[in-house]
Amino acid sequence: MYADMKNGIKPMNRSLQSFFIFCAVLLCSFAASAQADGTVRITLLHLNDTYQFTPVDGGTRGGLARVMTIKQEALKENPNTFMTLGGDTVSPSVETRTFRGKQMIDAWNQIGLDYSVLGNHEFDIKTEEILERIKESKFTWLGSNVFDTKTRKLFADLPTFVIREVDGVKIGFIGFLLPETKETSSMEDHLRIEDYCKTANALIPQMKAAGANTIVALTHMFMFQDKHLARCAEGIDLILGGHEHTLLQSSSNGTPIFKMWADARQVGKFDLFIDKKTGKLQSMDWEIIPVTDAIADAPGFAPIMAKYKDILERLEVRVGATSVPLDALSHSVRSKETDIGNFIADAYRNAVNADIGFVNGGSIRADLSYNPGPLTKRDVLSMLPFNNPIVKVEVTGKMLMEILEHGVARSAEDNEPGRFPQVSGIKFTFDARKLPGQRIIEATVNGEKITDAAVYTMATSDFLVTRGGDGYTMFKKAKILINAEDAPKDSDVFEKAIKESPDATISPVKEGRITRLN
Repeated sequence: MYADMKNGIKPMNRSLQSFFIFCAVLLCSFAASAQADGTVRITLLHLNDTYQFTPVDGGTRGGLARVMTIKQEALKENPNTFMTLGGDTVSPSVETRTFRGKQMIDAWNQIGLDYSVLGNHEFDIKTEEILERIKESKFTWLGSNVFDTKTRKLFADLPTFVIREVDGVKIGFIGFLLPETKETSSMEDHLRIEDYCKTANALIPQMKAAGANTIVALTHMFMFQDKHLARCAEGIDLILGGHEHTLLQSSSNGTPIFKMWADARQVGKFDLFIDKKTGKLQSMDWEIIPVTDAIADAPGFAPIMAKYKDILERLEVRVGATSVPLDALSHSVRSKETDIGNFIADAYRNAVNADIGFVNGGSIRADLSYNPGPLTKRDVLSMLPFNNPIVKVEVTGKMLMEILEHGVARSAEDNEPGRFPQVSGIKFTFDARKLPGQRIIEATVNGEKITDAAVYTMATSDFLVTRGGDGYTMFKKAKILINAEDAPKDSDVFEKAIKESPDATISPVKEGRITRLN
């Protein structure tokens, strides 16, 4: 099976994804087969980037009540079953605006999650809040490279690694968070992300010395970083990751790497066969389990649904409608002009009467396509869950070109960056094949070519302006005209724009605001 993964990352569109799952079910040797003599079978159930416990895609996919059913069935098959999470769960979501991530901790506790690595969006909420969420967790958090300079220990005094003994063999778990976390969250300055290679090379020998000859890394990093980890640190047998929000498989230096689709649309099931004498991994079987409405809800999850019933009902209140399909998929808003990106950017611009509306694609979070029909409070807050103030700033033409250049900057590894812009009042053409600083071929504001000395007003998120979020450090030089304290919030602006549309119905279209040449 490892030979099937040698070609690297394989992002799937939905039809290919279905084909891949079909092939996986047919070709993989399932863990129900008899164990080889002298081995211990350990089953890992893996998810990542799970922001809500209710189903998604109109109720057809996801839902942690269904995931609980999958875990219960796996435990019947193999009592040596553990559930892992590849980070990003307490934020962002609609419910987190009210409950600050507690709802997800309650859900995972109910299911019986065993281990989770910290994700970058765990740090969207305040440090004291995530510390409280960690205390409430009945499972173990890992963040082996997340250091607190105040305490001079790992963040939240987390374990450097965990070793679990099962039927006489020991399996080790270690966790790594991506280096770019400060750019993509509200992580405080006293927290530092250590180099994951150096950390792994320091800790893996300690894990081996403690008897763990099979090691699983839980990561929340880009795939290219996971592949680098497998090459720079000897001794990792399996990497179960997160962050990209899509089903991915790869292999590096003989180490298999897997990530699931976001919001519990799939559960990865991995059966590890470990030699009793040596403690080393002998073989691995795997299966990708689609989480669909064909799977019954576990009755044991009902208390969570009951606890949060009121907010779930409030979120279903209608605020308007759309007469056209809306593309809020992450890979779309992070790579090209979209209809909903245009509408949100227009709403920003109109809200503070600016020349330009500017939205970093990573702030549009729903990762869904919406069919024509009603739009609810949940839809609005799912697309813009961060509650960011929309500030008004003044920028020069020279600064604006720097902003646009940064917005389209990318590498072969970082092909869907959250910094990619959705815009209003601007049209620009770019060529990603050109060198950094030369990718914007032409750009205009309200039909006029941008000049260095020109001055423009812009409506954008305070996350970009005051924190330099997504690497937009050039906003530090902008003159602030409306600050965060006096600014409207992003989702309020969005909802107001929907309600003020004719018949409270929106019909956004792509208008050629962004042209990519390559």
